[in-house]
Amino acid sequence: MTIYDIAKACGVSIATVSRVLNNSEKVSEKTRQKVLAVIQEENYSPNPFARGLGLDSMKMIGLLCTDVSDAFYAKAVSLVEHELKQRGLDMMLVCTGNDLNEKKKYIQFLLKKHVDAIILIGSPFREDGDNSHVAEAAHEVPIIAINSLLELPNVYSVLCDEASGIELAVRRLADNGCRNILYLYDNLTYSGQQKIRGYREGLEAAGLQKQDKFLCQVSKDLISAQQMVQRLLKQQLPFSAIIGSEDIIAIGAQKALSAAGIEIPVIGCNNSVLAECATPSLTSIDNRLDILCPAAVDVLTKILDNGPQAAPSQTVFPAIIQYRESFKE
Repeated sequence: MTIYDIAKACGVSIATVSRVLNNSEKVSEKTRQKVLAVIQEENYSPNPFARGLGLDSMKMIGLLCTDVSDAFYAKAVSLVEHELKQRGLDMMLVCTGNDLNEKKKYIQFLLKKHVDAIILIGSPFREDGDNSHVAEAAHEVPIIAINSLLELPNVYSVLCDEASGIELAVRRLADNGCRNILYLYDNLTYSGQQKIRGYREGLEAAGLQKQDKFLCQVSKDLISAQQMVQRLLKQQLPFSAIIGSEDIIAIGAQKALSAAGIEIPVIGCNNSVLAECATPSLTSIDNRLDILCPAAVDVLTKILDNGPQAAPSQTVFPAIIQYRESFKE
C-alpha cells in the first residue's frame, strides 16, 4: 500500500492522509479515525525517507526519456524541469535507450529512489505488446506520459493529436494542387502510427489515391532521408510534395531537392529549432511541447495534492501548422 492507496480507500486527498500521519490539528476527528482505521487495517508504513518533509514526500520526480540528445526530448526535459522548479519539485533524469529491459530496469531504479511520481517523455515508452511493467509501477506512484497514450490505472496521458496535424497538412497541400504527396517516416511507435493514420485520412479527405509507393520508411537522420529522396528522384517517382515525420527527415529531403534543382513544398513535424534554422526555413507541424509539458506538470501536482481523481486520465491538445518558407498557404 502507498499513501495514494490509503487516500483512495478513505476518499480523501494524500495531503489529508499526511496530516493524519503528522498529527496535524487541521483534520477533523472523524476523518482522522477513518484514516487511522484504514492505515491499521492495511498495515501501512510511511516512507521513512520522506517523513521529515511532512507530506510523506521527497518532492522528487523521476523523468525518463530514451535519448536526451534528440532535439524533441531535450526540449521536453528542459520545459518539464522548469515547470517542476516553479512548483518546488526536484527532478531525477534517466535516459534509457530503446531497449525494453533497460526501460524496465530504470523504472525500478526510480521507484527504489522513492520518487513521488514518474514522467515518461514520448511514445517509445508505450510498447506494442506488454505494458505490465508500467502498470505495476503505477501501483506505487502516479505516472504521467507526455505525448503518448497509456490507458492504465494511475497513468495520465497528456498528448497532442498528431494525426489531425498530419491530416491537416495533407489537405492544405492538396488545396494547393499537390496530388502525389510523399510521406517519409522513421518508426512505428504510437506517435509514428498516429502520424501515418493522419496521412492516410488526409488523402481520403482530399480525394487523393492511396499508393504505398509514396509511403517510405527511413532512419531518423538527415543523410538517410537525403539518400532516400535521391533514389526516388532517380526512379522518377512523380511526387509533388513531401511530409517528414520529423523535422530532421524533412530537412534531409530538402537537401536532396535543392541538389537536384527542384522546388516543391516540404513539411516537417515537431516544429523544432531545426525547422527555423533550415534553408529554406521549414514549415512544420507543431505538436505543442510548450503546452504539453506545463500541462503534464499541472496534472501531476493536482494528483499529488488532491488524489488520483483530481485530473483526467487523458488530456489532448490539437496540433497546429507553423508556416515558413518551405510551404506557404
